Amino acid sequence: MKKRQFLTTLAVAGALPATARVAHAPPAARGPALLTVTGAIAKPNRGPFDPVSDQMMHKQKLGFDKAHAFDFAMLTALPARQIKPTLEYDGKPHTLRGPLLLDVLKAAGATPPDGGKIVLRAVDGYAASITVAQARAQRYIVATHMDGAAMALGGLGPLWAIYEADKVPEMAKKPVQERFGSCPWALYHIEV
Repeated sequence: MKKRQFLTTLAVAGALPATARVAHAPPAARGPALLTVTGAIAKPNRGPFDPVSDQMMHKQKLGFDKAHAFDFAMLTALPARQIKPTLEYDGKPHTLRGPLLLDVLKAAGATPPDGGKIVLRAVDGYAASITVAQARAQRYIVATHMDGAAMALGGLGPLWAIYEADKVPEMAKKPVQERFGSCPWALYHIEV
C-alpha cells in the first residue's frame, strides 16, 4: 500500500469513531463553568469531583462521581423565559430572563419524578430544597439576566434560581421579604 493512501485511510478510520462519540456526547463547557448539576443525571460532560479544582464544593463538603457543567453560553443557548417579580431588595418589579430550571435539568439528562428533590446551592453555601412539582408549578427559571443585562457576581448573579412569586397566589399573599427563601442567588450547584 502506498504511504499516502495508508495515511489517508488511517486518518479517516480514526476520525469516524471520534466524530461519532462527539455527536453523542453532551458538549463540554468552553468558558468557565458557572453551574454544575450533579446527582441523578444521564448526560455528564465532565469528570468526578476533584478536591483541588472544585474548592468551593470541597469546602461545602460536596462530592460526586459525574456532573454536567454549564458555562454562560450553554445556559443562554437554552430557550429563555422572562418573568417580572417584585423583588425584596427594593420592592419593585424587575425583568429576569433565563431558561426554565427543568430545561436545565433536562439538558443535563435529569428526569426526576414530580416528588423528586432538587437542591439549589449558592456560592455562600446557602441551600434550598424544592420538589420537581414545585419547580414545574411555579415555573422556576435559572436567571442569567436582570433588566436586560447579564447579572454579575457580587450582585445577585451570575445565576439566580427564581420564580415569579407575584403570580403564585399563596406566595403573593406573603410580605415580599418572605417570598424568595427557596431562591438562592449566586447559584452555582444543583443536586438532583
